[in-house]
Amino acid sequence: MSPRRERIGWYVYDWANSAFPTTVVTVFLGPWLTTVTKAAADADGFVHPFGVAVRAGAFFPYVVSISVLAQVALLPVVGAIADYSHRKKQMLALFAYVGAAATTALYLVEGTRYLAGGALFLLANVSFGASVVVYNAFLPDLAPPERRDQVSSYGWALGVSFKVEGGQLQAVRDVSFQLHKGETIALFSRAPALGLSTGLAVRVNLASAGLWWGVFTLAPLALLRNRRPERRIPPGEHYLTVGVRQLARTLARARRYPQTLLFLAAYLLYNDGIQTVIALASQFGQEELGLPVSTLTGVILMVQFVAFAGALAFDRIAAALGTKRAIMLSLVIWIGTVTYATN
Repeated sequence: MSPRRERIGWYVYDWANSAFPTTVVTVFLGPWLTTVTKAAADADGFVHPFGVAVRAGAFFPYVVSISVLAQVALLPVVGAIADYSHRKKQMLALFAYVGAAATTALYLVEGTRYLAGGALFLLANVSFGASVVVYNAFLPDLAPPERRDQVSSYGWALGVSFKVEGGQLQAVRDVSFQLHKGETIALFSRAPALGLSTGLAVRVNLASAGLWWGVFTLAPLALLRNRRPERRIPPGEHYLTVGVRQLARTLARARRYPQTLLFLAAYLLYNDGIQTVIALASQFGQEELGLPVSTLTGVILMVQFVAFAGALAFDRIAAALGTKRAIMLSLVIWIGTVTYATN
């Protein structure tokens, strides 16, 4: 199999898993799980998962936080295991389909089943992160060192370039996913005419994201192939112990590279802030601004098209000002927007 075909399969996984952060995390789950949690709350507005009192409106943010902490603890080990494994395809399949199945099962979250909803999201979000770690571990197999930045930028869509191969596929991915989002939101907006309740329409959309994830994961699994890793497991050890040991060695050596540590700390704050806004935007609109879910879904769909145009614009801005200045400009816009929205 040619490296080009494998790279195409690798690109497609970004297409496949994007249904989860967009349709589930950004649009539907926050408002819906909050509604379900409020239905289960006591007279004071609290639920009691495992005996802990939690205000109903805060349940989804807590679940998001727990899932992020679980990723922080587990994903470095998963990455270390992937470095030593010659079965990365099987690892990708495991995490992708556990995540897709948990996402599809969100269809069952209704009534007062808030705890099941939280558990399914926790499982799906951790599996999503783990699958992306394994996905990244394929990169050294797909491109030589001098091409890895280019191939990675295609796969992660860090800029809109519309170049041969990766750029064209990314353009198709962007347009097709707008269509997918449009279809899910169209189903939601037409729910009364189709005889569907609002809750049923939301649950169908959540399940569709899981199905999208599962179906399109078939392509990378068909096109990618396993290789013998450069690193071999020492005698007497197995994947879990060697993964934990490699993580420990990496952390011990990290103090020798203060600039790397500074970058990682800055990236953690930067990424966590952006992901928090993305994950809680719908719930904020519903709980604080009093917007109905129908309005929120329309606004978020519009934001996707604005973001597509913004990606094109920032590609030109980065070319004119330089990447660092373009990032700083985008951060200033982010800070101003979020500050205005919360005041």
